[in-house]
Amino acid sequence: MSIGKGESRPGGYRRRFYRPDGGLSPQFAFEVHAAESDLWISGVEPQYKGLALNRLLHYRGQLEAFLARHPDWGGSLVPVEAAAYPPAPKLLRSMMAAAALTGVGPMAAVAGALAEAVGRDLPAASGMVVVENGGDVFLAGSRVYTLGVFAGNSPLSGRLGVRLTGSAPFACGVCTSSASVGHSLSFGRADAVTIVAEDAALADAAATALANLVHGKRDLGRVVEKALAWPGVSAALAIMDDDLATGGNLELIEI
Repeated sequence: MSIGKGESRPGGYRRRFYRPDGGLSPQFAFEVHAAESDLWISGVEPQYKGLALNRLLHYRGQLEAFLARHPDWGGSLVPVEAAAYPPAPKLLRSMMAAAALTGVGPMAAVAGALAEAVGRDLPAASGMVVVENGGDVFLAGSRVYTLGVFAGNSPLSGRLGVRLTGSAPFACGVCTSSASVGHSLSFGRADAVTIVAEDAALADAAATALANLVHGKRDLGRVVEKALAWPGVSAALAIMDDDLATGGNLELIEI
């Protein structure tokens, strides 16, 4: 979804090529931006755009205040002990819990955690809420969802999608990590590792952790198996070059 005429582009704004344009946009869809956070929201009436921005600023404020008090927390590449931060808000605790399970630093879960926190505070005019934050997605509502998979220079990029069917009550996170797309830190060579999990913080952290482990095509099946062994993860997809592995409750489709 492109920025409309007359809207200013926030500092650091980058066109999100994977978002719908023009007539492809759902009936209810808009964007909100704050600092590095760039959210595309669907299923919510445009009159709630102000509320969405308010909730994004609220949760970013919690995160920024916490990082100001605990600067080492934000730079950690390994899990931190949640018991050492008893006053931490729910957003931060969800990030720490996801990091503890998957073995990464808590900021690996930040995009998914923010998407879900904002999404759960919004009314669903169409019976669903979709919040996408830099390619990491929170879904809520009973329906069929189809999401495209973008995998850098892989010949599979843009040709594959995942289809999820959610029966009420339904909510999940769908998050992707890549060494060849975006600016996120990755120690692996995966073109894409996509995780579906019961919450978006877990999906985000798991995708990061597993993308770090892909150094060759032989690793694809191994990381999918590892993902499905984690409580709360329901599906996984790993892509490198022209090869892929998938498992769990996931329908792979051609788009």
